[in-house]
Amino acid sequence: MSSELPFHDWLRPARQRAMADVVLVWSPLVLVLAALGWAWGGVALALGVVVAGSVALAWAARQFAHRFDRDWLVRRLNAREARLEDSAGLLFANTGLAPLERLQADRIATRIAAIDPASLADGWSRRRIAAAWALGAMALAAILYWQAQAAAPPPLAPVSGNASAAPGEPRLTGQRVRIVPPAYTGLAPRYADSLDIRAPMGSRIEWMLAFEPQPASAALQLVGGQSLLLKRSAEGWAGALRLDVPSLYRVTAAGTRGAQPSHRLEPIADEPPQVRVVEPASGLVTMRPGQRSWRVVFEASDDYAVDQLARLTITTAIGEGENVSFSERSQTVTGTGDPRRRRFVIDLPLASYGLSPGSDLVAQITVADTRMPGPQMVRGPGVILRFPAPQPPQAEGLDLMAKQQMPAYFRSQRQVIIDTEALIKQRRNLSADEFMLRSDTIGVDQRLLRLRYGQFVGMEAEETPRPPMPTSDKDSPGEEEEPEHYDGDGHDHGSAPESPVFGDLGNITAEYGHVHDESEAATLLDPDTRALLKAALDAMWEAEVNLRTGKPEAALPFESKALDYIKKIQQATRIYLPRIGSTQPPIDMARRLTGKREGIVGGGAQLAPFAIEDAVPATAWRALAAPGAIDLAGLDQWVRANSARIRDPLAVLAAIDGLRNAPGSRARREALRGQLWTVLARPPAQVRRRDDGGTLGRRYIQGLR
Repeated sequence: MSSELPFHDWLRPARQRAMADVVLVWSPLVLVLAALGWAWGGVALALGVVVAGSVALAWAARQFAHRFDRDWLVRRLNAREARLEDSAGLLFANTGLAPLERLQADRIATRIAAIDPASLADGWSRRRIAAAWALGAMALAAILYWQAQAAAPPPLAPVSGNASAAPGEPRLTGQRVRIVPPAYTGLAPRYADSLDIRAPMGSRIEWMLAFEPQPASAALQLVGGQSLLLKRSAEGWAGALRLDVPSLYRVTAAGTRGAQPSHRLEPIADEPPQVRVVEPASGLVTMRPGQRSWRVVFEASDDYAVDQLARLTITTAIGEGENVSFSERSQTVTGTGDPRRRRFVIDLPLASYGLSPGSDLVAQITVADTRMPGPQMVRGPGVILRFPAPQPPQAEGLDLMAKQQMPAYFRSQRQVIIDTEALIKQRRNLSADEFMLRSDTIGVDQRLLRLRYGQFVGMEAEETPRPPMPTSDKDSPGEEEEPEHYDGDGHDHGSAPESPVFGDLGNITAEYGHVHDESEAATLLDPDTRALLKAALDAMWEAEVNLRTGKPEAALPFESKALDYIKKIQQATRIYLPRIGSTQPPIDMARRLTGKREGIVGGGAQLAPFAIEDAVPATAWRALAAPGAIDLAGLDQWVRANSARIRDPLAVLAAIDGLRNAPGSRARREALRGQLWTVLARPPAQVRRRDDGGTLGRRYIQGLR
């Protein structure tokens, strides 16, 4: 019979009572934690806390219920009923019983059948349950009160400055402005201290205004724009607006007379991310022997948040000279760290790129911010890993006889054009200082290239010392290296003098070298080639001037023109002409000592008058100096159209609005004139008059006239 008596049925009531007791004691703690999650993180966090707390509580109750097992049941039955004669264990034995034990089990089986299993369970922990729920209720009440106080808007702030309103005229007595930034900024809503508002672009601005006495209607009037009607509520007059463009506004109410003060609405534009290279420290890295991987670390920062995912572009240039093959790969990389300053760590396996000696690997990252809609994407600086080319063999002891390739010190004209086009495309993503620096750097490259080609037309170098000339360049004007000379090469090398004189340059030349054609000959270009080269140099000069002044768009046509001339020069023929002196025009003996200057002195240079590209602010500035009407509507329209080039357009608009409200005020005219002074375009540098040389110089000039 003992084997037929299931002890689980006897344990079930006790276990259920124990689990329910644990749940009732600890449930208030889960509810308090969920309330805190709702207060700090909203409904989603509260639900997460409830789920996690419920799972943990169920696991703890189950573990607590497992204490009620077979041994506990036997002890509880023997302690509860003396009639069982401490033999309850025989009824729940899981092994065979001896005949005497079976006889004892049969004797007490009828006695144990009269016992209710539910009576064996422990009682409820009433005190613990009551204390837990009392403390939980107090905590929940405190959290709800705290949230109610935090969520409740502050009272309307008093407004001063309207004491001049006439009796019975509505005047603004209270204001509250709530700013709700866009979700992508991660900023919490806040309240403004005044009616002048400066907030992230795209924020929602909510007004609550109070008037005394109550007007029939109220509105927010944008200066030069729309009117936003306010709705009356129990607390005051409410209205909302999305902040997208800078503007001025006034608070108006029905029944008010006179001009109301204007207030500012100034959006803060979201800046694009900034990218810098953390590792390697240099933009050009030489690959080490046996190197298998290359670590590149970029850091991106933003005013709100940087997207966790970025795109890495790997460009490889394999080959030398004209036989260079380019390939580009892209992959997605993940950033770590603070959302406002993320780091992207990339380990590149070099074996998969097939690099060979003389190849380059360029890594460049593109990051974006979290602006919605339309995230801003920025392509960061690139770093180069160079597989070094093999070094030429060293000729020990034969340095004067070994002929080695010279390094290329200058960029080609084609590369200058490529760099300029790339700079123009990246202009929007660069600051003014960085753009000017890069343009000036390209201008330096153009200058060095101009000096290089200028040597062929006798132009003196502008730098000391001059770097050695490269031995080969795709853009060189047909020049070839001078071949080595030896006996029997067809040239007349001359013979060494029988008795050389120390220090005699002619004897040294005759002994150790030779010249072509005549002794005073030199290598020159033919007139057509020379004219082409001069035209190329002029174009390079114009391109250099524009690049050094930060105008790459203006330099690009001159760069292309210089490249066309250079390509024509490559087809020119090298000739040898004797060096001769310049031929001066014949002197007209009939005009000597006659004082006639016709045809000698050219006309003086004419100065082009400075033309103002946009004369609207200049015209208004001059008109404000004297009493009279001013075209304020046209000036207002000009300021709104050119707000990007004005440091503080709202200040200028406020000055215009102030003069519009008080046309006869001299102070308002001077205030607007002062604001326009900062907007006027500065004229270019004036030509300074040359010193006249004093009394003697003036007498000389007078004598010439």
